[in-house]
Amino acid sequence: MDKVIIDKTARRLQGNDKIRVLFVCLGNICRSPAAEGVFRAIVDENNCPDRFEIDSAGTGGYHIGDLPDHRMRVHARRRGIELTHICRQVRESDFDNFDLIIGMDENNLRNLLRLAPTPEAEAKIAPMAAWVDAAMRFDHIPDPYYDGAEGFETVLDLLQNACLNLYNSLK
Repeated sequence: MDKVIIDKTARRLQGNDKIRVLFVCLGNICRSPAAEGVFRAIVDENNCPDRFEIDSAGTGGYHIGDLPDHRMRVHARRRGIELTHICRQVRESDFDNFDLIIGMDENNLRNLLRLAPTPEAEAKIAPMAAWVDAAMRFDHIPDPYYDGAEGFETVLDLLQNACLNLYNSLK
């Protein structure tokens, strides 16, 4: 975990009645909708759905209007998480509408920084890996698209760890 990013984010969002979180990957079909679903499940389990607004998007427009990847939906469903998000692309208004914009890997973060319209918008961008426990030995959330079942399971393990740490840092 990156204590500096976590503390900086918590301080910036302290006192917000509602925290608006956007998870971002490339196509919005695997990692970001899974992060949205995992985080939503954690928020629901803790009986505070009104405290958070949660969404996901992709930096690319390849899958706009589609459901998340079928394989990710199957693996998430096995963990009791339904992924019903309709894929969309990041838009400039997201930088106004969300308090925290979380990228899954370095490419997503670079693309988000390129899209950010202001320095204030750039300050809202953070890596998902900042909330992953160091023991998990990942500095990004890998794209499971071309991997087998193990890749999807690894991503869900990482996201469950990171999203729980994210929730705990914001509650």
